[in-house]
Amino acid sequence: MLKTVEEIKAAIEAAVSGASVKIIPNPSPSAQQSLLIDAQHATAVAAFLRDDEELAFDFLSNVTGVDWLDKEIAEKVKVTRQVAKPVEGGEPGQVLMVDETVEETRKHVQPGYLEAVYHLFSVAKKHGPVVLRMRTANRTGKAELPSLTPVWRSAEFQEREVFDLFGIVFTGHPDLRRILMWDEFKDFPMRRDYVEPDDFEYEPTPHDEVLKRAQAHKAQVAAEEVKE
Repeated sequence: MLKTVEEIKAAIEAAVSGASVKIIPNPSPSAQQSLLIDAQHATAVAAFLRDDEELAFDFLSNVTGVDWLDKEIAEKVKVTRQVAKPVEGGEPGQVLMVDETVEETRKHVQPGYLEAVYHLFSVAKKHGPVVLRMRTANRTGKAELPSLTPVWRSAEFQEREVFDLFGIVFTGHPDLRRILMWDEFKDFPMRRDYVEPDDFEYEPTPHDEVLKRAQAHKAQVAAEEVKE
């Protein structure tokens, strides 16, 4: 019988010194919780999950990516400050400074990040899945995670797809290059802030909305050429 995520979390922390494991709840009807692991110990954690006799996760079925944009967080905080209040029965204009606690709304931006999500099964034990997650430091300059291809060879093409569409750089991957988009393509089509190009050069027979955008793009380019 497959251990609970709580038991698997405890087993990982006992076997891999220093590993950070967090249970991520799932509010959907499936209630399939996942395990968020830190990138530094990810390879060691993966090897343990594969090699442990009870768990024996010998099959990686799926790797996908998730893009989490920057998020503005509003929080209610209590602030104590001094305010001037008229002195009852005092001289005109006489005030007394007193402490007053008020509630203020303060906003801050929570930086976005990218996630790689792995679904594990055990063919030997006939159980699963267990879902692993890893998160990048941010969505721009530190979008790196360790490749789990050295542990599960089936991660090779799937990590390439996540790299191609989300932009996660998998360090230690044996052949990290685009797999769907062409080599010269500069963007990541599955990111939430991706903007489709107007020219659609790759569309051989533009139609409907694509045709309208292509025509508008050509008109804009022609207008810019006239200005020059």
